[in-house]
Amino acid sequence: MKEFFRLLKREFKLFLGNSTLRSVFFLAPVLYATLIGFVYKAGKVENIPVIVIDKDNTPLSAQLVEMLGDNKSIKTLKYLQEPSSVNDEVIRKEAAAVVMIPARFEAGILQKKYPEVNVYVNTSNVLTANFASKALQLTIGTFSAGVSIKGLQKMGMPAVRAATQYEPFKTNYITLFNTTSNYLIFMWPAMLAVVLQQVILLAMAISFAAEFQRGSFVTEYAGMRRRAFPIMLIKVVPIWTFSILIVAIYYFMHMFFNVPMPEGILSFIWLTAFFVGSASFMGVFVSILIPDALKATQVLMVIASPAFIISGFTWPLSAMPAFVQLMANIIPLTPFLQAFKILLIQKGSVELTFPYIRHLGILLLVYAFLGWLALKIKLWYLFRTAKEGKL
Repeated sequence: MKEFFRLLKREFKLFLGNSTLRSVFFLAPVLYATLIGFVYKAGKVENIPVIVIDKDNTPLSAQLVEMLGDNKSIKTLKYLQEPSSVNDEVIRKEAAAVVMIPARFEAGILQKKYPEVNVYVNTSNVLTANFASKALQLTIGTFSAGVSIKGLQKMGMPAVRAATQYEPFKTNYITLFNTTSNYLIFMWPAMLAVVLQQVILLAMAISFAAEFQRGSFVTEYAGMRRRAFPIMLIKVVPIWTFSILIVAIYYFMHMFFNVPMPEGILSFIWLTAFFVGSASFMGVFVSILIPDALKATQVLMVIASPAFIISGFTWPLSAMPAFVQLMANIIPLTPFLQAFKILLIQKGSVELTFPYIRHLGILLLVYAFLGWLALKIKLWYLFRTAKEGKL
């Protein structure tokens, strides 16, 4: 036990004495969290440029343009003539959509000829396109309903009956989870988890590999050469300790950016503990398997880089090929984000997260066993080679 604590103390010193590890493990999470937080701080995109081409220029078309201008989500850019190249104008003004009000728009409505308003949506950016489409559908739909009801009223129909004639049944759309469509709440916490996994894997990548490269492993761990699991603990305990500090910093940053905390804080602690544990043991396994620190770092970064894309957080796993789903399910970030979404965004029952916590627990045990087995073989080989070298 005395040897264990001596080596653990040494590991902390090695960790804190490595300037690269210090900057990556402590500065990177805070820097990325702050930067990404300010990027998504607004939560919603407002004042999205929308080109409105009013070929009619009548009181009724002007009323539609005015209603579009009153919507805070979009900023109308009014044109009385169609530009020579609408596509070029969209690119030049960075517009998310074009609303084309045809000539004789007012006359067509009055004569019940049902004129068509064409809306061209710029889907080169799906996010702004969705926000703009939603705003345009709401405003144009409201205007259309108002015009129809007024027309029926002019024919002598009472306002209440006119509303039912236009809309024979009412549909209520009620949003669930993140009702304000706040992008900060959706993206920022998930990105923090991505950063945390990457810094853990990066730190673990050079943990064993660096010891093997500089040849210090045999001399320092001679007294524990038959105890593979305690050696693994010596390597991961500093990572676990400093991960608690990072999570605590994230907690205060949640308050700074006014992002709600997950439901069931105790379950969240367990979820985070399993996530950190499985990610660190995954790093241990790769670090032992690849004795070169640079190569171990490269392999783990190749694994970690696409982790968010294939995690199922923004694009459903069911829509991915089977081999991609398999890759996603062996990366700790995938079950963590699925459970995290339930606790933070959907505010679901804690019981719903149990399958994902169980998934993380399995990954933790599997990577711990693989790491232990790899280290056991490595210890046998290293000390046998060292013994033969002395003979």
